[in-house]
Amino acid sequence: MYAPGGFDATVEKWSTQGVYSRIKLLEHLPKKYRCIVFDRRECGQSGGRVERITWTHYVAQGKGLLDHLNIRRAHIMGACMGCCPVAAFAVAHPASVISLVLYWPVGGAKYRIKAHQRFMDHLAFVREHGLPAVVSHVKKEGKAFNADARGGPWASIIRSDAAFAESYLKKDAQEYQNLVLGCAARSSTAIPRPAPSRRIYSSSTFLRSSFPGATSRTRLLPRATWRSACRNLNTGTCCPSSRPKRAGLQE
Repeated sequence: MYAPGGFDATVEKWSTQGVYSRIKLLEHLPKKYRCIVFDRRECGQSGGRVERITWTHYVAQGKGLLDHLNIRRAHIMGACMGCCPVAAFAVAHPASVISLVLYWPVGGAKYRIKAHQRFMDHLAFVREHGLPAVVSHVKKEGKAFNADARGGPWASIIRSDAAFAESYLKKDAQEYQNLVLGCAARSSTAIPRPAPSRRIYSSSTFLRSSFPGATSRTRLLPRATWRSACRNLNTGTCCPSSRPKRAGLQE
């Protein structure tokens, strides 16, 4: 189960954030299914590394977890931004997917613009103050990237892992800026784009205004069963036409 919460996607979000605190999935689903929840990489207590992160990296984390648990096929569920790696998972590993549940997927032009701006705000802070200031700010404020863009995508690990924070300080500032730009997939006149830019940006995280995670073409896969749970705005329940018969993970 890929957690909601954007860049603060932790196990707790299934029980504490917004609508998920009301529908209480982790109180209901375990009655019928073995539910596997985890902090996404760079979030909560999970580790990570400073690299140009794409949906593929998040897919690898989930697939690696299933392989570690010797689970060959599973229902794959995501919520909010967690829907994006779920879609990418189905594209990369269709034989491992029994069905998908995409609850409240992110997407749209406003979402893309806001995501890009968060990365740009972080880079502006880095340009003005440097990476040591990022580490100091994160340790002082203790906020994830979602809540405070100045801390950047690796804020959670900087806060929880002293060794990681120390290695983060040693990064080359310009290389780091280019790497973050690659994560955001945005062209900017303020900071030079790395070359070759077209190859770097083509597979990046927030390139399109449509639903991120997998392109429309790659989503047309016969072996992956797509089920989308959409919320009825009047009753606060799942629409009958789209309510999944199964949710969670392993049968």
